[in-house]
Amino acid sequence: MSLPQRDEQHHTYGEYLQWPDDRRYELIDGVAYAMTPAPTRRHQEVLLEIARQVANALLHHACKAFIAPFDVRLPKGDEADEQVDTVVQPDLSVVCDPDKLDERGCRGAPDWVVEVLSPATASHDHRLKRAVYERAGVPGLRHLTWGRAGTCSENRREYVHVSSTSASLPPKFSEQVPAPLFNSLCH
Repeated sequence: MSLPQRDEQHHTYGEYLQWPDDRRYELIDGVAYAMTPAPTRRHQEVLLEIARQVANALLHHACKAFIAPFDVRLPKGDEADEQVDTVVQPDLSVVCDPDKLDERGCRGAPDWVVEVLSPATASHDHRLKRAVYERAGVPGLRHLTWGRAGTCSENRREYVHVSSTSASLPPKFSEQVPAPLFNSLCH
């Protein structure tokens, strides 16, 4: 498969909120991308294990973990929510600043994002969304992919130093994830 279907017309979060909820979308610079149908079973297994371990590691922290669907609005300035034209749904978002959270999701860059790549979304997530996260100032981004045999590889793009042998969270977190997170869940 290729990129999710896209609508080149310029859209905003205000319009996005009016769309039928029978299909998920992301907005990137006003371009609407229809999300692919439900993720595969393996994608969900990997995501659930990541989310479980991260959520456990954050039990005594102010930071919170959220899994998709969870709207992350990335304004370019101080525009009103309805005018924001970039809204993404990372597979996993970690947010440490409670002021960024509201009933709609997160406004501003999460502190950590994980995207579990699948053949249908790899190009979109790896190139287009990576550029969006970098522009928005997301401190930590990880991409995970897995092969036909079910083995998994980690493709890290970090804006902070992270050990290659364990899954560290960005410096805002006071401790590392206590398990070899990515090594254990990918096999």
